[in-house]
Amino acid sequence: MVVEVYNYKMTSKTKRRLVMKIIVVKNEVEGGQEGFKIFENAKKNGAHVFGLATGSTPITTYNDIIASDLDFSDSISINLDEYIGLSADNDQSYNYFMHEHLFNKKPFKKSYLPNGLAKDIEAEAKRYDKVIEDNPIDLQILGLGRNGHIGFNEPGTPRNIGTHRVSLTQSTIDANARFFANEDDVPKEALSMGLASIMKSKHILLEAYGAEKADAVKGMIEGPDTPDLPASILQQHANVTVILDEAAASKLTNK
Repeated sequence: MVVEVYNYKMTSKTKRRLVMKIIVVKNEVEGGQEGFKIFENAKKNGAHVFGLATGSTPITTYNDIIASDLDFSDSISINLDEYIGLSADNDQSYNYFMHEHLFNKKPFKKSYLPNGLAKDIEAEAKRYDKVIEDNPIDLQILGLGRNGHIGFNEPGTPRNIGTHRVSLTQSTIDANARFFANEDDVPKEALSMGLASIMKSKHILLEAYGAEKADAVKGMIEGPDTPDLPASILQQHANVTVILDEAAASKLTNK
């Protein structure tokens, strides 16, 4: 396996020198292997709370975790988001996804996910913020949307926001439509951990694969830190690792 690793240096708004570690691999299978190493190293170094993501991107990392002897029975997981209107046992819910792709084989001591059927969504958001406050996240894994969203924090999301109700953009709905029999069935709202919540994580791991992510990757790493591309906020975090395949990294220029 050929892996290219380099450090991208930047200066934060507070003039701190920050380094974003970039790992470029051939494909998402190799990316999953690198992602697993980061989870393994975090666990060996005492990480107790893991922020988890759904979607196709982290599946290879989860597959390698499942195939390993890592034990999370003493650990806590906190998921990024959940669709509003889907029950936990709905096969398109993120609760269902996590059980199918990780929890059934690698159970955690406690796993937190937003309740998409909560009668009071605002109260549920506050409850979830308290969960995060009580369980500071040691390692947070993220995917990256084509429009630069992380979690369901769409372009224009305030930087200081905690868990919140989100109206999904059409591009996100279109990207998620492949998982549903009918586009009309795709939820239009979600509960998402906010950008402020994500930025509290001690270590952030973002994975992105495919040429369709290349523009967002370039903007996230080399573009300005702007609310128009939510992932660019990661330029202000002191400990970020980014795993990309060659296609997703293809538009980076400042290696």
